[in-house]
Amino acid sequence: MGVFQFSPIRAIACKEFIADGAIMMNIDHLDGIDRKIISILQRRGDISHADLAEQVGASTASCWRRIKALEVAGVLTGTVRLVDARKVGLGVTVMCSLRIRHHTQDTRAAFEAFVEGRGEIVECFSMSSEWDYLLRVVVADVEAYNRFLMQILLAHPAVAQASSHFALATTKYTTALPIQAFP
Repeated sequence: MGVFQFSPIRAIACKEFIADGAIMMNIDHLDGIDRKIISILQRRGDISHADLAEQVGASTASCWRRIKALEVAGVLTGTVRLVDARKVGLGVTVMCSLRIRHHTQDTRAAFEAFVEGRGEIVECFSMSSEWDYLLRVVVADVEAYNRFLMQILLAHPAVAQASSHFALATTKYTTALPIQAFP
């Protein structure tokens, strides 16, 4: 694999190092423009570089270079389109807390691999509480959740116990992190 040649942007204080044949960047500091770019891209991933440049007060070329630097550094990852779950027939959201039977590395790995393969589980958090995991599950209706819980989730050999909490309404939903324009 060849080395990715990238000229780091002066506005981002970064250190380069070579890992697996590619130049990687550790970001030590994000300036105000970088933070504005990140904030806008979280809300509008489809914005043109020209419109983004205008909103952050930089040139189009500068914005493009900054975005590329943020991607190389791993600050910006994939680009997605958000879907309204209700409009595609997935009107029930359930927060499911669960305990696993054994806390061995193999048990956790098997459960986490299972989670990766289940589309209804849209988020999974390993927890530091009396529950081992917290899942956000999105399904069509209560019957679909009941089938998932009884026939799939509780049938998994790693799962000992689950507690389900049905969302009655969504009062806030965002994927954007609270990136401030100035630290």
